[in-house]
Amino acid sequence: MAKAKQLKSAIIYSGPSLIDGSPILCVAVFSNRNRKTGKVLHTYILRADMDPLRANKTGADYAICGNCPHRGAPSADPSRKTAENRSCYVVLFQGPLGVYKGVQRGIYPTISGHDAIAALGAGRIVRVGTYGDGAAVPSYIWESLLSQCDGHMAYSHQSAIASADFRADIMMQSAETETEARAAWANGARTFRVVKSVSDIVKGAEILCPASAEAGYRTNCNACKLCGGASVKAKSIAIPVHGHGAGNFQRAA
Repeated sequence: MAKAKQLKSAIIYSGPSLIDGSPILCVAVFSNRNRKTGKVLHTYILRADMDPLRANKTGADYAICGNCPHRGAPSADPSRKTAENRSCYVVLFQGPLGVYKGVQRGIYPTISGHDAIAALGAGRIVRVGTYGDGAAVPSYIWESLLSQCDGHMAYSHQSAIASADFRADIMMQSAETETEARAAWANGARTFRVVKSVSDIVKGAEILCPASAEAGYRTNCNACKLCGGASVKAKSIAIPVHGHGAGNFQRAA
């Protein structure tokens, strides 16, 4: 009997956000288009009831991004498509909007159960929360998706939200300041921190992201595998501000 072909994409969760109870979806999509990450199974965590631009502009993206300060401030300005001063590097009208539209067109199958979700991640590098925060989704989804994978990366700002399913063993704790990072380290978490410059990296506790421009792009996330939370025995990771929202980050810092 021929081996079943591995799925390239699927909806792996549809239900309430563990951050605020709003309806959300998690869509996994296998891609090799991102230079920094390489060949990765990306996961997009989206509002189920509105597109990501509207969710961000109105503040409804709290359901999927929670306490992340890079969301920006809700705006009523009719000329704007997204929130004010958004500093997130994710370009909403690219991957997130494209995946949302794909959901609306019905192009993604829905899978459930440990075996089916595990098979989707098997032998792949998985990015937990390419857009959105993995702690908005029940961690049993990630346990299944990562159970047969070759490595993963995951980041979360939700350690302070009691209802969110933050897992330090799976996720890097996102920190905005050295003080926040040191508090996380004291609790046994590894951190991922966006800094203004390489000189801000705490020697002995953090290392520069090897896939960054400042590190000469000497590897990509597919090969690096350091951002796997406390399950990886390594120093915490820091990266200088980059991407679509870098200007707003610099002004706010």
